[in-house]
Amino acid sequence: MSETALKEDRHAADREKALAAVAMELAAELRLTDVVDLITFVRTENHPNISDLVNSSAELYLKPGTLSYGWAAEVDMHWTGKPSVKLDLEFQHQQVTAFFKLVLEPRQAGVELSHIEFESPSRAPSDNTRRLIEAVADARLTQKRRAEA
Repeated sequence: MSETALKEDRHAADREKALAAVAMELAAELRLTDVVDLITFVRTENHPNISDLVNSSAELYLKPGTLSYGWAAEVDMHWTGKPSVKLDLEFQHQQVTAFFKLVLEPRQAGVELSHIEFESPSRAPSDNTRRLIEAVADARLTQKRRAEA
């Protein structure tokens, strides 16, 4: 792997880590939904219900309008394995837009970053990563604002 590819890999990992902080709280809320119901929504392409679940879960932790469901999802389920649900999500705040998959599994969750856009991006990837981290931090509701909501 070239040095440039390694640096890009590192920035991608840092960006996924920034999104994961919010995604873990969202995942905990979404797990309150019966897994059979969630899988049924995905399999029957019941996107309005999935969107409602994502929105109601996100509003507990994020400013309104910063996280939305991308109207695409998939399920990986086998007789011998654990179920996995992937939801396409979009984070948008402070001129940063990130498209990613939230991967829900029984005991863990993860983030797979698909694409990220910065309005007026910096030439330095580390500056752009910092912008994402700051945008995520600013989008989060404080404990006080959660209590008021």
